[in-house]
Amino acid sequence: MSETQYYLFLFLSFLSPVLLILFFNNLSKPKSGSRRLPSPPALPLIGHLHLVGGFFHKSLQNLSTQYGSIFYLRLGFYESIVVSSAPVAHEIFKTQDIVFAQHPFPKLCFGDELPYAKCGFFNAPYGDYWRFMKKLCISQLLSPGQLERSRVVREEEFARFVRELLESAKKKEVVNLGAELIKLTNNTLCTMAMSTRCSEEGDKADRIREYLKTTYEIGSKIVLGDVLGPLSRVVLWLYGKQFTELHLGIDGLLEGILKEHEEHIGERENEDLMDILLKVFRDDKAEAKISRIHLKSFLYDIIVGGTGTLAEAIVWLMAELINHPNVFHKLREEIRSVVGSTRLVEESDVANLPYLQAVVKETLRLYPPFPVTTRQCRQSCQLAGFDMPQKTVVFINLYAIMRDPEVWDNPNEFWPERFLVSNKEHKQDRTGGETLLSFGAGRRACPGSRLGLIMMHTAVAAMVQCFDWKFRVDGHSGKVNMEAGKGVFMHLAQPLTCLPVVHFNPFASSI
Repeated sequence: MSETQYYLFLFLSFLSPVLLILFFNNLSKPKSGSRRLPSPPALPLIGHLHLVGGFFHKSLQNLSTQYGSIFYLRLGFYESIVVSSAPVAHEIFKTQDIVFAQHPFPKLCFGDELPYAKCGFFNAPYGDYWRFMKKLCISQLLSPGQLERSRVVREEEFARFVRELLESAKKKEVVNLGAELIKLTNNTLCTMAMSTRCSEEGDKADRIREYLKTTYEIGSKIVLGDVLGPLSRVVLWLYGKQFTELHLGIDGLLEGILKEHEEHIGERENEDLMDILLKVFRDDKAEAKISRIHLKSFLYDIIVGGTGTLAEAIVWLMAELINHPNVFHKLREEIRSVVGSTRLVEESDVANLPYLQAVVKETLRLYPPFPVTTRQCRQSCQLAGFDMPQKTVVFINLYAIMRDPEVWDNPNEFWPERFLVSNKEHKQDRTGGETLLSFGAGRRACPGSRLGLIMMHTAVAAMVQCFDWKFRVDGHSGKVNMEAGKGVFMHLAQPLTCLPVVHFNPFASSI
């Protein structure tokens, strides 16, 4: 039984006269004005929940082929609008960006019991606090100057990553590439933000990896509880204790790192993000007052939000390269022609590697980290000619938009060359809106996209430059199964286990 079917069963098992009254009070009518939005036929109480499978983005994509680029959907008690085209998305992200500058906050039935219940950055309401924290993030952690100053951190982590792979290759050890990349991305982000390598060997590493794994596994199940409306307490019975313990564990880990910083505040030559946040926390005249919980929640969002999604994006790319050896060798030749055969590829080389950039763009087009993003309109407005009442929730299906056959030639094919074609030859440039939306767009776009791209380009280039990759599953080689796993972000259903074979050792001269 799938997760959706399980929740559907629970939902139907707890029917009551109260729910029937709600139903007959026109619960299933779309909240639109004089012009009615298209919508699939709904069932009593559950609405359209029966039309949604384990792969939410694909279910919405299939429905859009029948009901158009914008339609109404009710999942149990959760009413929404679904957008699946670039022009309508352009209205949301650009034309009416300020109107849709809010994420709908998940109505977790036990949210008040969580340490970071309403203090997060990514889902914070649009307002003074959110604007201040975004400015802090962009100016202190992700500004061009700060990214340049923190480049030494990334170079050290990438060198350590390559050395460990070289050691595995020497021992002929098969590696779980996803696990190694989570370790790389987590150590890099933690060192940049808190001067701490959270995925080193030992107890702290085990704890952070377990926290990340559990967060990704149960996060989507918790959010799915919204559809149960008054019966969402069922989610508390099933996952509340586990999710609360998870947050308390993460809070304890961050609190320990925070206390270490407080003991040595002002001693570091180069301040990290935690140092800067501590200064704001202690400043009574700061632009926005933040609490200790705000501080830890902000770091949690950055580290947890960036670690897994970035690692999985690189895994998708490597899987496609293994399945397309012609692309792999073309990319390696470009790296060799620019970098040479005496040193490891560096961040500064990426600007001169257009095919590498095309490969990354094509991967993010096919496998956006979050295939569906959300917005909520802050005031009544019109969208694509339909009236949108205030607080209307909108699902923007980035996956469908970036695989739209009206926009992209052979949309499901991995073909990086499409991004090397002249703009005049691209159909997507004639749609009237941006179509490569892997990180969203507008005010609520992912603020870490620049850093994510830097790390993705460099990691992939290093792995192609230094190794051949022999895919292994059950001890046998072959093509990678590109089936996606269930969840709110895109990840391979099966681990990418490979045998690295040394092609070039950039450290050979120093050994």
